[in-house]
Amino acid sequence: MKNFTKVVVLVVLISLLTASVACAAKEIKIGGLFALSGKAANVGITTKQVANMVIDDINRKGGINGAKLKLVVADTRSEPSQAVVALKKLIERDKVVAVCGPTTTGEIMACIPTIEKAKIPVVACVGGAAPVTPARPWVFKSPQKSSSAVACIYKYLAKKGIKNVAFLTATDKFGQEGEQLLKELAPSYKMHVVAQEQFDPNDADMSVQIGKIASKKPQAMIIWTIGPSGAVVAKNARQLKVKFQVVQCHGQPDPIYTKLAGNAANGTIMPSTKLMVADQLSKKDPQKKLELAFAKEYTKRGYGKYGTHSGYAWDAIQIIANAMKNVGTNPTKLRSAIEKTKGYVGVSGIYNMSPKDHCGLGSDSLVMTEVKNGKWVMVK
Repeated sequence: MKNFTKVVVLVVLISLLTASVACAAKEIKIGGLFALSGKAANVGITTKQVANMVIDDINRKGGINGAKLKLVVADTRSEPSQAVVALKKLIERDKVVAVCGPTTTGEIMACIPTIEKAKIPVVACVGGAAPVTPARPWVFKSPQKSSSAVACIYKYLAKKGIKNVAFLTATDKFGQEGEQLLKELAPSYKMHVVAQEQFDPNDADMSVQIGKIASKKPQAMIIWTIGPSGAVVAKNARQLKVKFQVVQCHGQPDPIYTKLAGNAANGTIMPSTKLMVADQLSKKDPQKKLELAFAKEYTKRGYGKYGTHSGYAWDAIQIIANAMKNVGTNPTKLRSAIEKTKGYVGVSGIYNMSPKDHCGLGSDSLVMTEVKNGKWVMVK
């Protein structure tokens, strides 16, 4: 009898252990590398919220072939060096199989050696094209490349008969990339650059630079920065009563911009994802249904007003998840499957990646918008 009891207990223990292992096997960890503090926190916090939203959506629909996704979050503090520390934690301690993030171009560039050494797929949520130019095996990005935004701006300005332009760019990596692309692509759209100025993104006033630009009498001033500094420039331009068109980059369509710039935001134009004008899209637009559903869920969750950045994490994680459904979590196979993404209809565009293109979006995924009475209106 005692032996029988021991056997029963042993069987029960083995069953419990087996069940525990099975449950563990049904959980797949994805890293969330976000700027939850520091200068890029307004974007990073939103990205984290949306990452949770998409994880919930995927799990509600059955997860990845029956396995549930789990988001493991690490704060980069908006600092490249801290991003590296946080990434190593996700890889070495948390054992994530892929990563969504980080938030800024400087952060992802600092992380590239770690990513390449670990051989882990990373889909960044950064605006700059540098991490995927040239294409690196393990690094992808969900936002449009800066070159696509420049093309979108130049096409619009050319259509409006504007040829004389000036640049006002931030001194960080994002701003430097924007300045370089604005100069390189100007001849292709017959743009004549009459002035160039720079500013530190932490500066409280850019009036001096704007004054110098105004003296050259451009038809448009293109500002290349992300975060609060874009609003500072808009306010300074309004105070100086400039006569030229103020153009922001694709990083500014965000409620923070209109809140900080106030009335000075009105009349400024910028390229944006279709999310900001979802209700203005044609019924035939293949993205409209998703855009409206995304906006509804975002609002329902009490996240506040969404911005052009809001869809980046949604698309990044969906791209990772779609690849996992096809090949599982083996890093090499997963990387290859992400690279083969075709026709994925996302919030930020319709993605078509390849070995030479680890973004998959072109200038046609952006629309030009104008701020009118604090709201974004699509312009043609």
